[in-house]
Amino acid sequence: MESVRTFGAFLLIVICLFGCAPEEKAPAGPATSEARLRLYVFDCGALEVDDVSMFDLTLEEAGTTELFVPCYLIDHPKGRLLWDLGLPLSVMTGEFALDEGSATLERSVEDQLTEIELTKGDIDFVALSHLHFDHCGQAPVFADRKQLIQRLEYEAAFAEPQTVPFYDRQWYEALENADRTLLDGEHDVFGDGRVVIKPAPGHTPGHQILFLELEETGPLVLSGDLYHYPANRSLRRPPKFNVDPAQTLVSMDATEAFLKETGATLWIEHDAKLAATLRKSPEFYE
Repeated sequence: MESVRTFGAFLLIVICLFGCAPEEKAPAGPATSEARLRLYVFDCGALEVDDVSMFDLTLEEAGTTELFVPCYLIDHPKGRLLWDLGLPLSVMTGEFALDEGSATLERSVEDQLTEIELTKGDIDFVALSHLHFDHCGQAPVFADRKQLIQRLEYEAAFAEPQTVPFYDRQWYEALENADRTLLDGEHDVFGDGRVVIKPAPGHTPGHQILFLELEETGPLVLSGDLYHYPANRSLRRPPKFNVDPAQTLVSMDATEAFLKETGATLWIEHDAKLAATLRKSPEFYE
C-alpha cells in the first residue's frame, strides 16, 4: 500500500512538471495602472512671439522669443488625467494665425495617446490650467471627458460681456455643458495626495497649477502660466495682460512657499530651454 501511495505522489509530480499550465501574467502596456504614478510629456506645439514686452520683459531678459506648448498625461492607479490641451488642430491645417507671432503644431494629443496604446476613452479627467488658446486648443476633442475647472474660471469664460484678455469662446465653447466638477480651491484628484490641483489665480480668474508626488523624480509642480519665462520668476514680474497682476504676485508667493515646504521642482511649462531637456512620450517620468 505504501508503494502505491509513493507511486501516486511521483505520478502527480510528473504531471505537474509536464502538463500543468504555467501561471498567466497580465500584459504590462506602456501606460499601465500599476501602483507607481507616471507622467508623460506631450509636445503640443510651439509659439514664436514678435515682442516679449507683453510679458513685461526685454528680449535680453527673456532670452528667446520661443515658447514651448506642452500637454501632460498623468497615469495614476485609479485613473488618467490630461493636464492642458495645447494648440488648436487648425494650426496644422494653416487656418490658425496669430496677430503678433506664429504657431506650429505637428501632432495631435490623440495621436500621441495612440503611440502609448491609449485612446480618448481611456482618459478619466481633463484639467486645464486655464482657458487661453494655447492651453485649451484641443479641448473640444475631449469635451466628453470629465472636466476639473475652477468655478471662477468657468464663470469668467462664459460671462457676457467677455472681459478677460485672450479668452475666445471658439476654443472652449464645447466645455460649457460638459460633465464637470467646479472647484473652489485645492482638489486632490485621486484622493491620495499624489495628484493635487492648486489654485493660482491672477493670470486668469481661475488659473490653477498641478502638484505631482513622483516616486523617482520627486515632487513636481506644473506651472500653467503662473510664469512664462524663468525671468518672470526670478524678477517676480507678471505679464502686462494678466487679468489681476496683484493677485498673480500673491499666487507666486504662495507657490514659492509651497515649493520650499515640499522641496518640489517647478517646471515652467512654456520654458523652451527646459523643454529641450525633458523626456517626451512615449518615455515617461515616475
